[in-house]
Amino acid sequence: MNDGPPDRMQTGQPAAPVALVDAPAAAPSLAELGLENFPPYLMNRIMGRYNVSLREEMAALGLTTPQMRALAVLSVHDGLLIRELVVYAVVEQSTLSRALDALVKAGLVTRTPDPHDNRATRMSITAPGRAAYERLWPHMAASCAQMFRGIPQAEQQTFTATLQKMLRNIRKHDF
Repeated sequence: MNDGPPDRMQTGQPAAPVALVDAPAAAPSLAELGLENFPPYLMNRIMGRYNVSLREEMAALGLTTPQMRALAVLSVHDGLLIRELVVYAVVEQSTLSRALDALVKAGLVTRTPDPHDNRATRMSITAPGRAAYERLWPHMAASCAQMFRGIPQAEQQTFTATLQKMLRNIRKHDF
């Protein structure tokens, strides 16, 4: 039980502006800031809800979240090295390895040795894998649209551009 003050999110009070970038050493504590004003918390919570919203559709296709992420990425960037797929799919190597094993067994993706590096493996989506992903895509798009409901197109574009800048600030790879 939390004996502290209620989150502003619970009380309906407007969120206070956050200035974490200007003076990180002097940044307020999380308790002072409040969860509703801490972007990483909000991003995690939003993605958690997004993943839950797709769980039923993924289960109907026999897919887990890591498998869905691999198919989604491969539908856009086919033939990635596994180490690249780990980054794009935002899944730990060991978890992705198990997901890929299941996808290969189901005939949804294939593994091929990289022609330039025999130690590396490339992953490709198969026609059945693409079909499974295409059955899931409308649900993914609808969940995304629900997140942006009531937000003008210009704000959506600004938000996406801001997320892209944030990713460039923290990423460890060129992609």
